[in-house]
Amino acid sequence: MTTTPTSPAPRAPRGARVRQRRRTLLICLLALALLVTLTTVGLSTGELSIPPLTALRALFGFGDAGDVLVVQQFRAPRVLAALIAGAGLAVSGALLQRLFRNPLASPDVVGVTGGASFGAVLLLALGASQLLVPLAALGGGLIAAGLLGAFAWRSRAAVGRLVLVGLAVQSGLAAAVNLMIVRFPAELASSALQWTTGSLYGRTWTEIWVGGGAITVALTAVLLLDRRVAVLDLGDDSAGGLGLRPDRARLQLLLLAITLASLAASLTGPVGFVALAVPHLVRFLAGPPTPATLALCGLLGAVLLLGADLTVLHLLPVAGLPVGAMTATLGAPWLLVLMIRQGRPMNRSTR
Repeated sequence: MTTTPTSPAPRAPRGARVRQRRRTLLICLLALALLVTLTTVGLSTGELSIPPLTALRALFGFGDAGDVLVVQQFRAPRVLAALIAGAGLAVSGALLQRLFRNPLASPDVVGVTGGASFGAVLLLALGASQLLVPLAALGGGLIAAGLLGAFAWRSRAAVGRLVLVGLAVQSGLAAAVNLMIVRFPAELASSALQWTTGSLYGRTWTEIWVGGGAITVALTAVLLLDRRVAVLDLGDDSAGGLGLRPDRARLQLLLLAITLASLAASLTGPVGFVALAVPHLVRFLAGPPTPATLALCGLLGAVLLLGADLTVLHLLPVAGLPVGAMTATLGAPWLLVLMIRQGRPMNRSTR
């Protein structure tokens, strides 16, 4: 994948950088407070209402045995899955948007989450252990990325048009997933259905330790390699002059973004909107990308996904609505607005 070299962006004055750091830190603290609040709500609310302090004590094994069972075995895995997957999706989206230099780029748009769903459903169709779901989702995401790269190379598509190729890949993989589900035995169809809508229902500690642990490692790697992304932002010529091999660095970061999105999909299914919208929200609130804003993406992604899940659980009158339906409802108009904004300069330039 190649990008058009750009001239280095002018360095912001020191005073502006200091103000941005302070603003980002303040927003991070507010997001962290909201995250703690939503986590407490998620642990304490449900068919059996538990006082917040009691729920927090039960999370660590203290208190009534019934409260400990409800919190530790049923509510905590779902809450943690939302937090971990939301952070992974948001950081993956931020990374893809910077690498593709396109605000429409996100795992659910370019086909990565569709590939992850394909891998997970195929695993269930073969009757393999669900412990292998994260690995199967990762394999499916890599397949989608390979298809995206192959189609883009054959058509010599520009970076901006890769999003259109990704939408085609996503649609094709979604059709393959639906075909497999239709041909499933009845007892497997219900367990595979979450991979078409996105759901946090029935998460287990085993899935949290396997998928969540891998996402945590990938998130740490992305934060450590953020300097390479900043160098790539200067353009290939400047990055090469600073001793960085642009193609190799871009491939490493792209693989990390695919890994994050695929592993997140192994916990939630193809949840949309989070990876697309959160990076835009962070740029609006905190300004240009920095390591701190990347961490803020993770925090706000976790807040958004957990908040959406709590909304469908406790506020909407429709029982059993998957969180993916909620995020897709929010994401469809957002994607339309972004596509319209992206098309305006192109239309002017072609006249």
